[in-house]
Amino acid sequence: MRTPLVLLTGVDTVTLEATMVAMLFDLPHAVAVRHVIDVEAQVLRRTVGDLAGVVEREEIALEHACVSCALREDVIPTLERVARDGRWATVLAALPVGAEAAQVCNVMSWDTRLARHLRIASVVAALEGSDLVEDLVGNALLVERGHHTSHEDRRGVGEVTAAMIEYADLVVVAGQAEAAGLDLVRALARPDALVLRGLEEVDGSHLGSDLHRHGETLAWSAAVRRDPLPAVDSPWVWARSLTSRRPSHPGRLLDRLDELGGGRHRSRGCFWLPTRPGRALVWDGAGGQLSVGHGEPWGRRRPHTRLDLAGVGVAPGHLQRSFEDLLLERADASVGAATWDVPEDGFEPWLGPIRIVA
Repeated sequence: MRTPLVLLTGVDTVTLEATMVAMLFDLPHAVAVRHVIDVEAQVLRRTVGDLAGVVEREEIALEHACVSCALREDVIPTLERVARDGRWATVLAALPVGAEAAQVCNVMSWDTRLARHLRIASVVAALEGSDLVEDLVGNALLVERGHHTSHEDRRGVGEVTAAMIEYADLVVVAGQAEAAGLDLVRALARPDALVLRGLEEVDGSHLGSDLHRHGETLAWSAAVRRDPLPAVDSPWVWARSLTSRRPSHPGRLLDRLDELGGGRHRSRGCFWLPTRPGRALVWDGAGGQLSVGHGEPWGRRRPHTRLDLAGVGVAPGHLQRSFEDLLLERADASVGAATWDVPEDGFEPWLGPIRIVA
């Protein structure tokens, strides 16, 4: 019998802990496992408890304070241990602030020993309503709020919050939230995900059941998306999907990343370069912060570019024009079969040398 596991994520300590307590009361015979990374002290703090009180509290020294080390050294082993204990019907795991549930789910997908004892019942994103729009499209960094997960963590709050929403089966918005913020959450969330306004709406029967849909979650949160975006029915929120079979011109894209990646909106998807035709490249940004990186190989699929954007207010009028301007044209053709034989393309700081990765 596998114990259901509820994964709780968030970018605000107070909201995360309040949601954890509310869910602990709502889940029958549940145990809560809470991990906190102290980057400066290089320790991981673990608390395990149920409604009867704290079962254990411990500090674990980390050689390198980061999410990967925390998961490997204590989070995953602790979840397995409490599941095998037999005292509790459900395990509620409140991950470190800023840590994403996808990493735990990925481990569960290949670790057959772990999967014998645990199953992902639901993934929950806990958000503070009063700062919702700013958290999603503002330019704050996790480190500026003291919520970074390592010394190297320079992620934006918007990028992390949006990714948590996109991966969640259930989004809980605590406190007061403007309609624009709630509609933006709904635009980013998986179409069949639940969005609850207030902790009082949390129902334990949802959490411990098979709410998690791993295949649908991967398809929705992937850089290479298949399905078209659902229509956004909101007077406050806009969404656009920019697509093309053509690659981007490396020089023009590098010079003008800000035209699509800048601004108060969420943008994510995939793109490809004629200098690196074999692999989908990942575009991940929010609030003017943008990350690019390696994605999956195209394989037999035809390469394409797709950027999905969403924001509050009126969509910038230049989006489609700027997107078209960055794409390769026939006039650029020393292209030959969509591959440029050049030693560098300018993306080496993010993607590495062409010869190694192409």
